[in-house]
Amino acid sequence: MKIVAKTLFGLESVLSEELKSLGAKNIVPLNRAVQFEGDQELLYRCNLASRLALRFLVPITNFQAHNDRHLYSLAGKVNWEKYLTLEQTFVIDSTTNSTRFRHSQYVAQKVKDAIVDQFKEKTGKRPSVSVANPDVRINLHISENDVDISLDSSGESLEKRGYRTESNEAPMSEVLAAAMVKFSEWDLKEPLLDAMTGSGTIAVEAALIATNTAPGLHRPFAFQNWADYDKGLFDRLQFELRSAIKPIDVKILARDIDESTISVAKRNAVRAGVIDDIAFDCLDFTASDPFAESALILMNPPYGERLEEPEEMIELYHEIGFRLKHNYANHTVWVISSNLPAMKRLGLKPDVRIKVYNGSLECRLNKYSLFKGKRIDQMKE
Repeated sequence: MKIVAKTLFGLESVLSEELKSLGAKNIVPLNRAVQFEGDQELLYRCNLASRLALRFLVPITNFQAHNDRHLYSLAGKVNWEKYLTLEQTFVIDSTTNSTRFRHSQYVAQKVKDAIVDQFKEKTGKRPSVSVANPDVRINLHISENDVDISLDSSGESLEKRGYRTESNEAPMSEVLAAAMVKFSEWDLKEPLLDAMTGSGTIAVEAALIATNTAPGLHRPFAFQNWADYDKGLFDRLQFELRSAIKPIDVKILARDIDESTISVAKRNAVRAGVIDDIAFDCLDFTASDPFAESALILMNPPYGERLEEPEEMIELYHEIGFRLKHNYANHTVWVISSNLPAMKRLGLKPDVRIKVYNGSLECRLNKYSLFKGKRIDQMKE
């Protein structure tokens, strides 16, 4: 069957690699998505093990609609009893990029009407909608006249791993944090420093990767409410993935300037089951020294979106760059930020620039290789 993995902008390539490693076939990268082929076992495995997907969709139908009546009519031709019972609640998540269908809530309402009207005509009863906690989640995507309707196998977004029940202001997506680790091509041998850890997301995702812990082991999925749900298969996959967890063999250090922030990060690490795999340190990076001769540094500094004085961010980034150049030779650094003027004040020329989004903020994920001697001073922008 065809499956579509939704992801964040810029992560299509690393997600494609991950899906290939999980057994996907005929992989086709799309915009914020990757299409592939697989069976029920692969669908379950991907939901449990993918670090880089937001959700996995199984297409039901696609067609062209020319107006709202046409949309209602064609959506009503699907045999919805295959996917939904009267006892189950459902919701329709819709996105639209169309000059004809401008309002996503309106088109969702038309498809919802088609579904409940079909049930009422057949049984005299109507299934109920639940926005907060539906049994069945249906995905509706419209691009101009092209309509795609799919079953959402994941339910709540897969970035909701279950461990981050508390966070500091504007925490990073777990999927984006895992992508930073993947883009870095970390060899799982070199020490890793999460230099401004915040809620601890980067360090936790790195520890989950280092211990080969599947991120979806502690959460439910929408496919568990489907008519063809195979509990035996799901239990076997869970057992297989739990058995694959291994002891950590690398040092991961999470640092932050604020003690209360470190406390939040520690509690998140406890819930993720990796508290013993991460060392925590309350320290200002701009006054720090290396904890290893060489290491991989991943950094998500403040962006300054809410600061009235942008000069404060410019100065912070300048201090970060100064510390990197003068104290962190033989280190590889990846920095993510939406503040592009401030990133230039790092004073380092990036080896790699990747455009990504952190929430609604367009960011750059830049790689900097730091060398001893004159070469580090020659790498200025």
